[in-house]
Amino acid sequence: MTFSVTDIGAVLPEIIVAVYACAILVIEPFLPKERQAVLAYFGFAALGLAFWATLRILWADLPVMNGMFILDPFANFFKLILYGASAMTILLSMEYLKREGIDRGEYYAFILLATCGMMVLVSGSDLITIFLGLELMSISFYILAGFKRFEEKSLEAAAKYFILGSFSTGILLFGISLLYGLSGTTNLQALAQHLRGPELQNPAWILAMILLVVGFGFKIAAVPFHMWAPDVYEGAPTPVTAFLSVGSKAASFAVFLRVFIEALGGIHSDWRFLLIFLSVVTIVMGNVVALVQTNIKRMLAYSSIAHAGYAMIGLIVGDSLGIFSLMVYMLIYAFMTLGAFGVVTLLRRDGVEGDEIRDFAGLARKDRLTAFAMLIFMFSLAGIPPTAGFVAKFYIFMAAVDAHLTWLVVLAVVFTAVSAYFYLRVVMVMYMKEPDEAVQLAAPPGVVMVLAVAAAVVLLLGIYPSPFLDYAQEAVLRLR
Repeated sequence: MTFSVTDIGAVLPEIIVAVYACAILVIEPFLPKERQAVLAYFGFAALGLAFWATLRILWADLPVMNGMFILDPFANFFKLILYGASAMTILLSMEYLKREGIDRGEYYAFILLATCGMMVLVSGSDLITIFLGLELMSISFYILAGFKRFEEKSLEAAAKYFILGSFSTGILLFGISLLYGLSGTTNLQALAQHLRGPELQNPAWILAMILLVVGFGFKIAAVPFHMWAPDVYEGAPTPVTAFLSVGSKAASFAVFLRVFIEALGGIHSDWRFLLIFLSVVTIVMGNVVALVQTNIKRMLAYSSIAHAGYAMIGLIVGDSLGIFSLMVYMLIYAFMTLGAFGVVTLLRRDGVEGDEIRDFAGLARKDRLTAFAMLIFMFSLAGIPPTAGFVAKFYIFMAAVDAHLTWLVVLAVVFTAVSAYFYLRVVMVMYMKEPDEAVQLAAPPGVVMVLAVAAAVVLLLGIYPSPFLDYAQEAVLRLR
């Protein structure tokens, strides 16, 4: 198998990120402990160069590496989200790692390796490539979830995530092997051709589809494959939780779309029914269980589960408007979720975990700007205008109505109203409760930058989303 210069150019962003990750692992043992933080700047350099390389091929549209990898605006859209999420995670981590006594250089290497895995995932056009990207992402997250190895919660989170993730990987591989046995190929385009022929009558296709739904459902934390999410979100270091909830979900939805729309479109009526059921139970359970949470990270975990249910509506619709709405939803979800976890990171200080909702009591009196930023993120997660969360839900619901799924929209709107209770409860605690102690929060520059950028983007996308929407729409047209 020979690769051309075009092939190398197409995967240059992935090469850059992977090389920098390996360089960090090589350099880290030679740096004194007090200088480990300098490796964070290697991470920024890698992401900056990868961003530049992606901009150079932003509108390219061609399969490379003998059809195993595809370069298109759809993949590049998600890569841009991943660069932003990774950079903001590093900013959140720099002071946090020092405070927690886990300032180790390999942390940044695993952030980059997880990012590289997700980049491969969104550009994979062959099930083997997709699996490799999925495993690189997952193994990195298993390690990151247990990075606070001296805390039981962190070790428990890593163990649960690893064990349940291994099961989901086995199920996904079984589905891939069935597809290969039925068609003799793992290429998505070739699979689509087989599903247009007489082989469609074989019930094994349906079984393979169900196994893929289970495998990808675990990655997006859809009910009933969500059982890992609350414990992992609570036990993992907060910046890792933020990155996991945003990066992993965005990449997993991208590959979910590509596999099911591009390869399994021939059995759309079968998997559509299954995904409608999963979407309904995910929306209902995510919102209802979040109502009774007192830990902010667990509440945001169930919120993330509910948002996966909303996002699945775009996948269910499956047409250009559905894909467009899902892409917009993932972009907006990334910034409002990273911002919310940024505030949680800020509240973590000596003697106070900052993970309980009661820890937000009187935040508006201690730090008005931080409280205002959290208010913006909570309003956006609840879908209240003029924040970006309203725009995200508007396009998802519009796509469902256009696909004659009005009853699903009605249900989603009802539970959006339910979700307003637990989001606004945080706002009430910040503004209506007296602070337990008169303490001024120390705001590291990196966290302040994340909060400022996330809040600005959430407001901008809520008031003037046109430039972002135009790019997403053009990317969908190129995909279709």
